[in-house]
Amino acid sequence: MNRTILIVGPLLAWLGTATPALARDYGQQGTVWPIVEPDLLAQIHARLTRLEKTGETARLNQELKRRTIARVNRPEPVAGVDPASATRSWRFDPTITVERNIADDKGRVIIAAGTRVNPLDTVPLRAPLVFLDGDDPAQLAWATRRFAATRAKLILVRGAPLELMKARQRRFYFDQGGSLVKHFGIRAVPATVEQEGRILLVTEEAIEPQKGKAS
Repeated sequence: MNRTILIVGPLLAWLGTATPALARDYGQQGTVWPIVEPDLLAQIHARLTRLEKTGETARLNQELKRRTIARVNRPEPVAGVDPASATRSWRFDPTITVERNIADDKGRVIIAAGTRVNPLDTVPLRAPLVFLDGDDPAQLAWATRRFAATRAKLILVRGAPLELMKARQRRFYFDQGGSLVKHFGIRAVPATVEQEGRILLVTEEAIEPQKGKAS
């Protein structure tokens, strides 16, 4: 015990004398320059004011509006989808495996994790899905003729859906980003997705080309 006191005692004494030295004020060292950077918010405000006065803001707004309308009228084409050169079909099973328990509003588990669920058992596909190139007159003629008397959903991978709706008096959809064709594995159009029992039949169908302009 005495040996410990002999070691710690001088250390505490040294810390007591060293502390004031560490806190000593050495005064100003070197020249201190004032901050001359302009205020960032002031810069932004000044630039916006200049853009407003020169009419640049209005021009930019008009350009944004033009681009937005153009993108709505003619969305970005789905990449990687070609005209079908051969007819091929395959079955697509929409069954999924539930990753975690699904509970109702009272916390009671209604579908346990690991359960396999087929959406077609509760929500059937009431009408065929028809994927086509809206800029191809042959595909348009084929789709509107074959599915004239049905509620098939005509889904474009390229073209102007609003223009076609006005010209043909029928609703057209667009596969934004190609999410549906990727989901079903479609690589060529026209293609159809139809229900057969508890599975979906996907068909890419080759058709004869047709001269003329889509309208």
